[in-house]
Amino acid sequence: MSDSNSVRTAVVTGAARGIGRAIAERFAREGARVVILDLDGAASEVCASEIAAAHGGEALGMGCDVSDRASVEAAMAKAHGRFGSIDILVNNAGVTRDNLIHKMSDDDWDLVMGVHLRGTFVCTSTAQRYMVEQRYGKIVNISSTSSLGNRGQLNYSTAKAGLQGFTRTLALELGRFNINVNCIAPGFIDTEMTQATAKRLGFTPEEYKAKRAETIAIRRVGVPEDVANLARFLCDDEASYVNGQVIYLSGGPETRR
Repeated sequence: MSDSNSVRTAVVTGAARGIGRAIAERFAREGARVVILDLDGAASEVCASEIAAAHGGEALGMGCDVSDRASVEAAMAKAHGRFGSIDILVNNAGVTRDNLIHKMSDDDWDLVMGVHLRGTFVCTSTAQRYMVEQRYGKIVNISSTSSLGNRGQLNYSTAKAGLQGFTRTLALELGRFNINVNCIAPGFIDTEMTQATAKRLGFTPEEYKAKRAETIAIRRVGVPEDVANLARFLCDDEASYVNGQVIYLSGGPETRR
């Protein structure tokens, strides 16, 4: 994953389940120490224990509200105090509150913006202080193909598009400190979140996956490990010349029937 002479510390937000957990597990398999941050503190601790047991490394799980600066700063300080560095940050925490604009409440808008945009800003502004001091860091922000526009996701699409501008600008600001900043924009990934969407639309998860796969060039939906594999590459020193990029991870251009 990086310099073989040192062990990196990877902080992953929203990592108690789904994509975040897959990313944390991928880093742990590569020998990194992982920090699991999630609003669900109990689930974070269980996740960390399971990852440590499965991969034999060190893992720390903590409850953290990414939109609250005091909560984030306390978590980052504890992680740094435990492991001595913060080398990798993956901003994955996210929520959805889907609706058409005439039905979308202010609270639904504010919550999605608060987690995705403010949360990424707060976590990054905190972590980068450690990275700048050590002149090393890898930051990966998780966007979405919904950033291109998706009916019923005005708040989510806007937030995910904002993360792409955030990534490009941050790469310009932090590159001189040997910090790489990149962005992954996944398409359909089979997670608890998409399974809940299926049920809301009146499909079983399997029916919904099959329906969505019909519009994907490689004819399958993504899985969390697909995102984890790309995150791992972007945080490897072999990818040190990759900076300020937004990579769409969607199985190819979407087809229209």
